Amino acid sequence: MQEPNKQPPQKKSFIATLIAVFWSFIGLRRRSDYETDVTGLNPVYVILAALIGAALFIALLLALVSLATG
Repeated sequence: MQEPNKQPPQKKSFIATLIAVFWSFIGLRRRSDYETDVTGLNPVYVILAALIGAALFIALLLALVSLATG
């Protein structure tokens, strides 16, 4: 029996990568979404999105500490 023709995975946009990284930071990700992310995300986009997410997280923490101590 032949396997159906599998199409190559579609590369996702930078916005889709940002959303995937955001959900990964929170830790809420369905397995099916994870599987499509593994095959479709551009590694350069993932690194850029992770750096942006980390910078936003640090800025949020600094703002909260500033608010609490000020």
